[in-house]
Amino acid sequence: MPTPLGGPRLDEISRKWRSLADRRLVYFSELYRSGRWKHYYTEESFAARMRDVIKAARVWRDLAERTLAAQILAEQEFAGQASREAPSARQVRPRAKRMRPAA
Repeated sequence: MPTPLGGPRLDEISRKWRSLADRRLVYFSELYRSGRWKHYYTEESFAARMRDVIKAARVWRDLAERTLAAQILAEQEFAGQASREAPSARQVRPRAKRMRPAA
């Protein structure tokens, strides 16, 4: 099945970045729960960093879902187009009338 140029690759890239953003969110959440953030950040800087981490995780989640939805839609369109183009066994295409050369 032909796919749009770069389709699978973009899907793979967005999934990897989403995974990275999710792992980073888990790390910062654990940092907050354990209280270790106080060793590395001020309260204001940690809050700002946490907002950035949450925002990045949301953005990559949306992008990954969007690329997946676009890929599914493209596959459905391709399948629909292929079914419209392929004649079924019951359909017979009419032959074009041939012009006979003048005698």
